[in-house]
Amino acid sequence: MGPERIMAVRHGESEANLAHREAGETPLVYERGDDEVTVTELGRAQAAALGRLLAALPGGEAPELVWCSPYLRALDTWKIAQEAWGVQPLPVTVDERLRDQEPGAFARFNLAAIRERHPEELKRRESLGAYAYRPPGGESLADVVVRLRAFLRDLDGRAAGRRVLIVAHDSVVLALRHVLDGRPDAELAAVLECTPVLNASVSVWRTGELVAFNDVAHLTS
Repeated sequence: MGPERIMAVRHGESEANLAHREAGETPLVYERGDDEVTVTELGRAQAAALGRLLAALPGGEAPELVWCSPYLRALDTWKIAQEAWGVQPLPVTVDERLRDQEPGAFARFNLAAIRERHPEELKRRESLGAYAYRPPGGESLADVVVRLRAFLRDLDGRAAGRRVLIVAHDSVVLALRHVLDGRPDAELAAVLECTPVLNASVSVWRTGELVAFNDVAHLTS
């Protein structure tokens, strides 16, 4: 049967998102590990806006259960959103399978730094495509899809008929869409290239059918 409703949210803007944006085409080596990065002031505001969106949902649409990535930026996004929502704490399950795509040896580098230090890897990525490319010691998006398939099988049993909120990362939201929509791998590769999943965006499936994707209207209202 599976969940009645799944709402998947990317975390608010993170410190690494900001650092990468400010660096632009300048090589950057970020000092902290991927799991240690929290949200910026803008990210906190985005998380609070998410909480207000949840508070405005009709009772039959509000989440009943929460699954969250173990990474700090996702956990902090949920904490801030729940405070803004103003409800009693919901049951939260932290699941390793909801972590971001593992960048392996390039965890602390932006694209410009990889281009400067490991140009052969960018050529390999261009050859294989963004979906299949696996950085040294890391994961491909195809690997993320595999773990999300396993996660959703477990979710079907644990949250059948319930309304679920997932707080995670752009790679996870893309993989969820891919698995829930039953799309061929080639289609996800195309989506990956042209559809960035925005910070604090909301994607919703009702009984497995996509009803909203990458929605950020709550951030400007």
